[in-house]
Amino acid sequence: PTYRKVEPCDGARQVMKVLPATADIRPFVVCAILRDVTFTPERYASFIDLQDQLHRNLCRQRTLVAIGTHDLDTIAGPFTYDAKPPTDIEFKPLTHGDRSFNAKELMDLYLNDASCKHLKPYVPIIYDAPKYPVICDANGVVLSLPPIINGDHSKITLDTKNVFIECTATDLTKANIVLDTVVTMFSEYCSDPFTVEPVDVEYTNDAQSPSYVSPQLFARNETADVNFVNSMIGIDLSPSQMVTLCEKVQLGPARLIDDDKTLEVHVPPTADIGIAFGYNNIVKRVPKTSTVGGEQPLNRLGDLLREEISRAGYVEVLTHGLSSKYENFTALRKPIAPAVELSNPANIEYEVVRTTMLTGLLKTLQHNKSASFTKGFKIFEISDVVIPDDKHVVCDSIVGAKNSRRICAVYAGPTSGFEIIHGLVDRVMTLCEVAPDKEYIANSAKADEEKYRVARDGYTYTITESKEDTYFPGRCADILFTSPASDERVKIGSFGILHPEVLQNFDILYPASCVEIDLEPLI
Repeated sequence: PTYRKVEPCDGARQVMKVLPATADIRPFVVCAILRDVTFTPERYASFIDLQDQLHRNLCRQRTLVAIGTHDLDTIAGPFTYDAKPPTDIEFKPLTHGDRSFNAKELMDLYLNDASCKHLKPYVPIIYDAPKYPVICDANGVVLSLPPIINGDHSKITLDTKNVFIECTATDLTKANIVLDTVVTMFSEYCSDPFTVEPVDVEYTNDAQSPSYVSPQLFARNETADVNFVNSMIGIDLSPSQMVTLCEKVQLGPARLIDDDKTLEVHVPPTADIGIAFGYNNIVKRVPKTSTVGGEQPLNRLGDLLREEISRAGYVEVLTHGLSSKYENFTALRKPIAPAVELSNPANIEYEVVRTTMLTGLLKTLQHNKSASFTKGFKIFEISDVVIPDDKHVVCDSIVGAKNSRRICAVYAGPTSGFEIIHGLVDRVMTLCEVAPDKEYIANSAKADEEKYRVARDGYTYTITESKEDTYFPGRCADILFTSPASDERVKIGSFGILHPEVLQNFDILYPASCVEIDLEPLI
């Protein structure tokens, strides 16, 4: 449909005056009027539900935008958007139409009254503000106390014919989008469908914002090459057929330009043309291009290791990728180091992207203390950590961080299980066809078995004593890896018995050992 702004019959638009006091609380407002609307019970319920859905999503729980709808025939313009001390605002709210409250009393009621629990989450938005936003008509009647509640005087009913819509906001762009959404969804129920009456929004303080007319009803034209659309969907339609399909799914008005080679519509049409044509009607064909797909080597290695480690009695877990700085560093007896930090974390547990997977496994043990540890508790995870990196450029710019695929396993039980974790390290290396070096073999009682090992030439590993504070002193080791690409030994992981302070920090009651290995060098 084509949406149109229609001037009022008498030629005089309604006006919303915005006073300077609103600049400190919710500085913007946009308005529109729907004339001669016909409500049915179904339409009315849908009208209310649309507002609720917008409040939850685009409006970010009313923090960005709050919608107010009113029966225009019960109020008189011009309207005023102001901010006043809460004790100076008195009206009958929509929830309690039988009595009047001042704004502060109403906020306290919504915080404590169980019958108004659906409004309680919005009260903190303005509760502590010295002034509350309020919209009044020419007679001083309170229309709404945004973003909390509308007044009972102008409430919408099934008999309402003319609807006044106002959206107060902290973000003008979001406010225009929300208002356009409400208007376009319900203007079809006007006696003259898809029409809306604009409202003049006048700011008395030009420094706050210039005056404007709302709604904006933004529209943009997109173009798509007819041959491109056909090739993307796998069909062969004429340009005129595409125009018909666009009209079918309300993408009109659509028209052909550039000698009927290009389709012009308001939104990108490719997927919608496919839907209108019917995916089941697309003839299946063998692709003209030859492609071969497969797993990335790193993912395949991870999948194979998951199967083998599970056969060794370990249970795979999936833990959070975010962690607190305390759990990621301090609780593991590590100094706080650079990490990818969240600028606005939801809570203290999600401050940084993890640089080690050990935290997640220890928290898994912490939350499963009721499980039996008599025969030992073995868990593992193969996933990514994120580490700061300002050297490797993947695209045209430096991202500043990179993913690192790792394996981490923990054993906890009546004994420390160091030998169990050590055995897992050797098993992982055997599966990756990496042989122990000669010094390591010399310490083994089964050195004669090495002649049967399947290993890649030039790939070896060994272990040396580790100094990491996460582990018990003298009961930990670093895993050093050598490849044909470099003769130098590179540390790819460590394992050992966890220090008692680490166990105490995670409230783990049994001794435990762990291993964490970087898998990428082993491919």
